Amino acid sequence: MSTEQPESAPKRHLPGHIVAALAQAGSKTDSAGQDWEGRDLSGEGNPLHNFDKDDGKADANVVAALAALRAGTAGEGEVHQSLSQARVFVAVVAQLGEEAMTEHGFASDKEADMALVKIKAPDGRMALPIFTTVERLQTWHKEARPVAVYAPRAALSAVSEECQLLVLDPGSDFTFVLRRPGVWNLAKQIEWIPSYQNQQIANLVQDATEGFSQLQTVKVAPGRGVGSRSKDGQVVLGGGSGPELNLQFVFAPGTSENDAREATRAIHGRLSQNTEFAEAVDSLELSLHSAPS
Repeated sequence: MSTEQPESAPKRHLPGHIVAALAQAGSKTDSAGQDWEGRDLSGEGNPLHNFDKDDGKADANVVAALAALRAGTAGEGEVHQSLSQARVFVAVVAQLGEEAMTEHGFASDKEADMALVKIKAPDGRMALPIFTTVERLQTWHKEARPVAVYAPRAALSAVSEECQLLVLDPGSDFTFVLRRPGVWNLAKQIEWIPSYQNQQIANLVQDATEGFSQLQTVKVAPGRGVGSRSKDGQVVLGGGSGPELNLQFVFAPGTSENDAREATRAIHGRLSQNTEFAEAVDSLELSLHSAPS
């Protein structure tokens, strides 16, 4: 992911749950009226408003799921599941809403608004960065303020800000990207099965291939963009930004290239018109093969 130039969201109104979290900053009690005194909130100016006894460290289940993904013993679905109950941090920055001139003729902040920080993915789509720890957020963007939220609420913010991706820990030793279907399911708090592992998607593909006698089989596999790399170069079988789903069309021997391409276009057209398929698949790549004679 490209994270060198974070961009502030153009909208000036934060989602309500983040506004509520910010509203607790500096108050003597939390949103339930409980006194902050005596709480285990480490670090100067710690902004963990609504998370009692939160030390700003990573959620243990998320850490375990990411470690299992990197070890090859779990997949993207397990990372999504761990996020469903996890606290994460979003980055917000102050934006000048209105300028006023001081008595000395200098501009001052008459009104400062808060905005979510967004970034642009290599394919041009907008993404919302989220972080497992306060430390990683502040290392990535020193001027940003961390706000603690549950990951499903962060996903809702991403949807409302027209972001199609959630980027977990950009700039760290390992960055995990949750693609659009996963973001939507996280926001809705329902299970997400990656399309390349989803039997229902495989069934839809099979249905779409009916009537093409020269097509022997279609293999469903992860797309080339599913994989990613850690900062030290380790190949990880998940966490990439796409393409997500690869369909391998295997045609009978002797099928002309033109016939194979026509059949592929027709099948792709059927799938693109299927709402369930379109919602479950973030990005698609097709490859044509000829069966050995």
